[in-house]
Amino acid sequence: MASATQLISTSVDAGSNSTDALTEAKLLTLGQTCYTNGSDPSIFMVKPADAQILAGFAASSGRNREIQQTKSLVNAIDLYVSPFGEYRCVLNRHQLTTHAFLIDPVMFKSTVLRPFSRKLLSVTGDSDKHQIIYEGSLKHSNFADSGMITGLS
Repeated sequence: MASATQLISTSVDAGSNSTDALTEAKLLTLGQTCYTNGSDPSIFMVKPADAQILAGFAASSGRNREIQQTKSLVNAIDLYVSPFGEYRCVLNRHQLTTHAFLIDPVMFKSTVLRPFSRKLLSVTGDSDKHQIIYEGSLKHSNFADSGMITGLS
């Protein structure tokens, strides 16, 4: 029973100090490492502050973007296509701010250690107090399948 960061063995360190920003080179390095390990990750999960950096990837020279006749301004990346696969970019406000994850969701499963049960604790007048009991965990089928970038600012 461990967190997702403990279930992923493939990682790329952002740098010697923890104030390094996310870069496209780090994402490509992690993608190559995961690909070499035989993985096929499809989700790149970042904190909301890194969404601005991801949007900046599209502004790099030589990039193509389809612009239709519309009155909308789009400054976001939904899908990042690299030589090692296509990654859907997902924001996660609940993840560690020092990490970015490249995951294959097929390899993660929810396991039940003790199923839901209800236990009567006490009766006060016409009121019954119950306890709901459940134990579960996150299971990762292959620790080398997904990857993470650590040490981000």
